[in-house]
Amino acid sequence: MSRRVAVTGLGVVTALGCEVSEFWDNVCAGKSGVSRINRFDCSAFNVDIAGEIPQFDAASMLGLLDKDIKRLDRFVQFAMVAADRAMRQSEIDFDEGDPYRYGVLVGSGIGGLNEIENQHTMLFDRGPRRVSPFMIPKLMVNAAAGNISVRWKLRGPNSAVATACASATNAIGDAFKLIQNDMADVMVAGGSEAAITPMGVSGFARMRALSTNCETPSAASRPWDRDRDGFVIAEGAGVMILEEMERARRRGAPILAEMLGYGMTADGTHMTAPDPEGRGAARAMAAALRDARIDPESVDYINAHGTSTPLGDVAETTAIKTVFGEHARNLAVSSTKSHLGHLLGASGGVECVISTLALTEQIAPPTINLENPDPECDLDYVPHEPRRMKIDRILKNSFGFGGHNACLVFGRVA
Repeated sequence: MSRRVAVTGLGVVTALGCEVSEFWDNVCAGKSGVSRINRFDCSAFNVDIAGEIPQFDAASMLGLLDKDIKRLDRFVQFAMVAADRAMRQSEIDFDEGDPYRYGVLVGSGIGGLNEIENQHTMLFDRGPRRVSPFMIPKLMVNAAAGNISVRWKLRGPNSAVATACASATNAIGDAFKLIQNDMADVMVAGGSEAAITPMGVSGFARMRALSTNCETPSAASRPWDRDRDGFVIAEGAGVMILEEMERARRRGAPILAEMLGYGMTADGTHMTAPDPEGRGAARAMAAALRDARIDPESVDYINAHGTSTPLGDVAETTAIKTVFGEHARNLAVSSTKSHLGHLLGASGGVECVISTLALTEQIAPPTINLENPDPECDLDYVPHEPRRMKIDRILKNSFGFGGHNACLVFGRVA
């Protein structure tokens, strides 16, 4: 059995807004969510910028007591708020129907890093008897999916994906397949990350993965640009509601897009560097197109992984050319990490929301900060300004440390 799958709800928590309409307006206006880190003292760090979410209050957003919020790591709070927003838009009443047909699949690259650091400090400062009994259920990568399931009593397929920066895209793709193969009717799917911590920032900085162009934070993330020098770490969540198409139509749901295809591969070359020829990425893109049963020429826009790293941007450009051939020159390709920074395991979730909005609004969002294009990155990256254009099919790319490649195809619903 192969059933059609609709997108009926969207939710985000980002540095550019926690309401989808505000977030989309800010992206289309070319705004940046990158700023100085305020959550901890960065005076000893060589990187002090991030896509940090200011004044986040999950208790008021979710209607929970402070004592309940204290049992949830920051990445879980992000996921629950994004899920709540997506559910509200979808207008699903989860109290009706079979709860075993409603599932959750929310990924994270790292999980509860805040909790790990806090309890490590507690252990060495005050001893093992002062370590929180809530530590383990707070830090688990599956804590986001589990808490969403518990709060809304969703008893169907429930899982978490941890494939680094491909986590959310893999989670959404896996959820798509569960519905397509009649293992669920509705899935809450996406990703969440909260790694702007002393250990998170110092770890990525020591890898030389982060941009050190900190003088002007808003200009540091510059995919495809000759002067790019690494990604900007960010936090947040992106969640979407996937639903069996005929079910969604029967209840008059807001059908925002249709999920058409999913592909995934591994580079099998290096734990942190991409295959320089982009072979694994190209195979994942081709697999997603094949699964969607469409030709490369029918794709109008690619929401790229585009992290602003010297190696990654070139490898992705090479992979796009491999898959699309001459049509690569006709594609609009942009990286919205230029606005947000890199949300790691949550990036695909937020970018799938952006891809859906690009379809519904018929607008390709821009790549900002592309001032001096790299000669090796020579596609149409929609520089500076959003572009109103006909968009019927979108490819979404996500690639993660470990060589994980995940790609999705979304289609417009007339």
